[in-house]
Amino acid sequence: MKFYVCIKQVPDVDAPIQIKDGNLIQDTDRMILNAYDASAVEEALVLTEEDDDSEVEVVLVGPDKAQETIRKALAMGADKATHIKTNGDENFDSGTYARILAKFFEDKEYDVISCGKQSQDTDAGLTGGMLAQHLDLPYATNAVGLELEDGNLIVKRQGDSGQEVIALPQPCLVTCSNDMNEPRIPSLKGIMQSKRKPMESVELEDLGLDESALQPKTEVTGYMEKPGREPGQKFEGEPDELAEKVAHLLDEEENVV
Repeated sequence: MKFYVCIKQVPDVDAPIQIKDGNLIQDTDRMILNAYDASAVEEALVLTEEDDDSEVEVVLVGPDKAQETIRKALAMGADKATHIKTNGDENFDSGTYARILAKFFEDKEYDVISCGKQSQDTDAGLTGGMLAQHLDLPYATNAVGLELEDGNLIVKRQGDSGQEVIALPQPCLVTCSNDMNEPRIPSLKGIMQSKRKPMESVELEDLGLDESALQPKTEVTGYMEKPGREPGQKFEGEPDELAEKVAHLLDEEENVV
C-alpha cells in the first residue's frame, strides 16, 4: 500500500504573535510541523505498520529550512520524503498549493493521499478539497478515524450535526482532524534513523507549472485583533421570576433560535 501524506511547515502558534498596523508579526524562527498534518502522519503509520509491503511518504512544499520539519515526520516513522523546494518568500494561497501538489502527483501511483484538514497559519482548510478536485479523486474531510476494509478506506468524519462513516474506494484523498489521535513523539532511535532515510528534492520550476498557476487567486488585505466578548448578565431572584425575565430578554434578541 502506498500512502502519501502532504505536510506543511508553519509558525509555532505558541510563539508571540502581534498585529501592528494591520500586519501580522510573528517569530519566524519558531517553525513546526502543522499539528493537523502530524495527525495525518500518525494515522498513516498506524494503518500501515502491520504490512511490510506498505510505504508512507511525506511531501512538503516549502523553503530549504523546511527540511527540519520533514525530518520530524521521518523520525516519527515515515519511510521517505519529497521536498518541493521554494524560495520561501512566495505568497501562495490554498489554490496555489493544490496546483503544485496536483502537478507532483499527476504521474505518481498511490492508494491514499492524506493531509491535515487545515494549516495552523491560515486555517483556510481548502487545499485538500482542491487537490482532490484536480486529481479527480473521491475524498472526505475532517476525518477523526480511518480503517482499511476490503480495498476501501473507511472514514469516520465529524460532520456539522454528528459523525458520519464513509467508504472511499482507492485511490482516494482524506483530510484529517487533530482530534483523530495523539501523534507520537520521535524517539532518539527514530531521530537518528531519519538522517539516513531518503529525501528527494524537487525544484519548483522543474514541475513545469505555468507562471499563472503559481499566482494566488486570493489576497490577505490585513489583520485585526479578535473583538472581545461582551460581559454576560447575572440575575438574582426567585426561579419563576428569573425564567420569565430571561424569556423576555430572549424574545427581544434577534437571531436567537
